[in-house]
Amino acid sequence: MVFSSLFFVFAFLPLNLALYYYAKSTSARNAIMLVFSLIFYAWGEPKYVLLLVAMSFIDWLFSLVVEKGRGQAISKLALIAACAADLGLLGVFKYGTFFQENFNAITGSDSVVTQIALPIGISFYTFQLLTYVVDVYRGDVKAEKNFFNVLLYANLFHQCVAGPIVRYKDIASEIRHRTINVNGIGRGIIRFSAGLGKKALLANSCGAVADKLLLTDAAASDLSLLSENIKIMSSRPALAIWLGMLFYMLQIYLDFSAYSDMAIGMGQMVGFHYKENFDYPYCSRSITEFWRRWHISLGSFFRDYVYIPLGGNRKGMARTIFNLLITWMLTGFWHGASWNYVLWGLYYFVFLVIEKLFLGEKLKKSPVLSNIYTLAVVFFGWVLFKFERLPLLVTALKGMFCLNANSISNYEAGIMLKSNIFLLIVACIACLPVAKYAKKFLAALAMKGKASEKVSWVITAAYPCLMLLISTAALVGNSYNPFLYFQF
Repeated sequence: MVFSSLFFVFAFLPLNLALYYYAKSTSARNAIMLVFSLIFYAWGEPKYVLLLVAMSFIDWLFSLVVEKGRGQAISKLALIAACAADLGLLGVFKYGTFFQENFNAITGSDSVVTQIALPIGISFYTFQLLTYVVDVYRGDVKAEKNFFNVLLYANLFHQCVAGPIVRYKDIASEIRHRTINVNGIGRGIIRFSAGLGKKALLANSCGAVADKLLLTDAAASDLSLLSENIKIMSSRPALAIWLGMLFYMLQIYLDFSAYSDMAIGMGQMVGFHYKENFDYPYCSRSITEFWRRWHISLGSFFRDYVYIPLGGNRKGMARTIFNLLITWMLTGFWHGASWNYVLWGLYYFVFLVIEKLFLGEKLKKSPVLSNIYTLAVVFFGWVLFKFERLPLLVTALKGMFCLNANSISNYEAGIMLKSNIFLLIVACIACLPVAKYAKKFLAALAMKGKASEKVSWVITAAYPCLMLLISTAALVGNSYNPFLYFQF
């Protein structure tokens, strides 16, 4: 089930909210949220609910041991055991097949590779559970005595399957007690509808164009289609590849930020307050700034639980670079069981080191050139991210510069550009902080008097209704409705 499905918008979510608001106590509301979250997760993969429950139980149990034995060896052993269990299960389910394939390739073995299905959201809820146990060990949060509160935290359907990665200490008090008010519900509805519109109207449209000009993600990652895909990409004109990657670049931001918008909005409707996960990253003026604005919850996880524990920048430049190397290799590998993701992480590591050593100060002198540089680096980073199969990646990169004996353009590529130019412009505008300034304008307008306040109120009330109406029209009969980060 995805947030942008008609069933979710018009059946699952309204029923959840109706029962939630009818309940009077926090414990009853938690029970309702837990039941709905388990149903939501089980909708696509019923058997993996047991994995989620088991991992939550393991971390709940070990966190109690960590706290009870604080200052003793048993506390650290319990922490290690919890981390080993979490990372071990993540390794088996996410990377088991990958490790088998690479072992066979290295050793020349022809043993049968066991295909292990990837449970939806395992990367996200594993990291959430890790932060919980580590924060209990650090004393940043008390161990939760009620197992069902930990299970709700890990399984809350707002953010379980695709983030943002929420830390227990940020919502611990709200799990035990939270308030609901009209203003919060209103803000949540506006935020959810904005995300729904961004997803249904823009992300899906950009994705459809990218798939036509390039390859679908499923096809590009299918090893059995590798030879055929290489032939297809070799014949693509350079304009088609550049344009396809531009739409993919827009899609991946609009798609993922839309999911975060909807998650944050639904949280506000029921009294949870999740931190922002995106801050208009394509406005960045350096790669360092980009990664402070893109997928903020993941970046802060690797900073606080990997980079800083390794020593951060406190032990000299050589050690800092080594710490960055480890952090970015893991960041890349977290995104998927394929070497292109490791390459993608190392690609950003190189630019971050270059900026840290000498380029950082120079970028501050020219904001326009700095933004162009950042967008160029990010653009080619998405090329690495898009194509999991390395031969196909090389073919795409060569094709961008007509090194496959391919043409610069053709009739089809030209038509695709002309017919989607309006979508391109609107999608680019959606990546800018227009909504932030519009919100400030409406707030200022409401302060100018009763008449202006009424105008501001009407606009604010009409916006989510309009977004819901247009998004529904876009989703009716549209079978193309993926969430890219579900696969990670």
